[in-house]
Amino acid sequence: MGQVVDVAGPQVAATDGQRSRGDRARLALMILPVLFFGVFFAYPVAAIVARGLRPEGFWELGRIGEVIADPGIRGVLWFTTWQASASTALTLLIALPGAYVFARLDFPGKRLLRAVVTIPFVLPTVVVGTAFLALVGRGGLLDDLWGVRLDTTVWAILLAHVFFNYAVVVRTVGGLWSQLDPRQEEAARMLGASRSRAWRTITLPALAPAVGAASLMVFLFTFTSFGVVQILGGPTFATLEVEIYRQTSQAFDLTTAAVLTLVQFAAVASILAVHAATVRRRETALTLVDAAVTASRPRGVGQWALLVSVLATVVALILLPLGVLVRRSLRAPAWGYYRALTREDGGAFLVPPIEAVGNSLRFAAVATALAVSIGGLAAAALARREAGRWVRGLDALLMLPLGISAVTVGFGFLIALDEPPLDLRSSWMLVPLAQALVGVPFVVRIMVPVLRAVDTRLREAAAVLGATPWRVWREIDLPLVRRALLVAAGFAFAVSLGEFGATVFIARPDDPTLPVAVARLLGRPGETNYGQAMALSTILMIVCAVALLLLERLRTDRTGEF
Repeated sequence: MGQVVDVAGPQVAATDGQRSRGDRARLALMILPVLFFGVFFAYPVAAIVARGLRPEGFWELGRIGEVIADPGIRGVLWFTTWQASASTALTLLIALPGAYVFARLDFPGKRLLRAVVTIPFVLPTVVVGTAFLALVGRGGLLDDLWGVRLDTTVWAILLAHVFFNYAVVVRTVGGLWSQLDPRQEEAARMLGASRSRAWRTITLPALAPAVGAASLMVFLFTFTSFGVVQILGGPTFATLEVEIYRQTSQAFDLTTAAVLTLVQFAAVASILAVHAATVRRRETALTLVDAAVTASRPRGVGQWALLVSVLATVVALILLPLGVLVRRSLRAPAWGYYRALTREDGGAFLVPPIEAVGNSLRFAAVATALAVSIGGLAAAALARREAGRWVRGLDALLMLPLGISAVTVGFGFLIALDEPPLDLRSSWMLVPLAQALVGVPFVVRIMVPVLRAVDTRLREAAAVLGATPWRVWREIDLPLVRRALLVAAGFAFAVSLGEFGATVFIARPDDPTLPVAVARLLGRPGETNYGQAMALSTILMIVCAVALLLLERLRTDRTGEF
């Protein structure tokens, strides 16, 4: 009589072993991100909030209800939410056609144009506000030509937000769109579906995670908008971020500022929780292909018309404000504003303002390395579908730096990181650490949708054959997500160059960054200081354009067109 061999037993044991190794690997991936955010985000924010709610050594919790009940504060909260929702919807409406053009169409100058649309995102918000004020305000370009003024109106704020966030949608959605296999949509059309129905039933569901991620980032940026609203809104409009600044620097009411920080924290946490619950249900494994085979020359009247409309949008929305910025920097004869940047004035700077260029590049490079390392580890853990709730909760935690007041983070660094072993007040690393906090969410939001789109059966097959989790990542995930990793690095570098809210409080006088130098010059009276600010902003714009062009060349040479 033949012997019965139990095949199921070894298979179950192998599956349990794989799951156990996966849990250990996931835990190892999470340790460093949790420690980083705990020490350099949660601890400083908690310290500044505690200082505000305990001014005399005891908790003044009753003030929370008083602040929230104030009609003026409620009006600020309503305007903050309303303008963020309107800005997000308007940005998606204008930028999604651009995401399609950059993902699916191939045309001369595409690489240069992609870098151009990203430049506004890395400009300090104070520069964005000033550029739009020169464009739509009193004595601005529109006022000179047609007598039209939009300053101190909500439309100026909304347009400036679209200008600032256009690249977020184009890059985040376009990155995934360029790797979707177009043959799936073509197959649906061969079966009788119209072009719109095929896009609605095939492409749109596949893009949903990327669209959700882009919408979340745009909403958080506009919800916490500071520089744009401060300059274009005047005394009429204020977001929570602007009100926190006013309460801190003008009214010197740290208690009200702390309450508003908690309100902003609760709102952002709720938004992230809803996002995590809705977007995750719609994620599926996708067939990803090389972006070089999905982009083609425009065909037909429709695609040519779409390309022309996107180019017109870029010219009117992005190039025109940037052109006004450059024009303002060249008003002085013989490059006077630029030459003045090389001199010490003994006032706002201990060094010539031009040294801020090298400082910004150095800080941004270190911040990018930190953001890619921390964000890459977190994205690898979050991308695993079998992850538990405690792991997925980190997804929301990593996004909080985008929704918490940068003013709060900057003050928190000064208050919390002032004693051994974390006495970093005199260390140059304080600036890259603050910049990395803002860069990590971009790395995570860009990497996670692509990592989750990788077919899990490839990982499982490699694990069955004995590959370690590290080798599975190196041999399976990395080749497929290399483009997304480079895009994430580019975004982290860009936001580090333009970070202002926290850096303005921690940058040393002898090591200013470009945004800090611009803000200091804008805060000083006189046409010369204003012109130098515009000149530094133009330099920042050129530096970002060169860096982005180099990134585009690197990505094209190694991973194909995006």
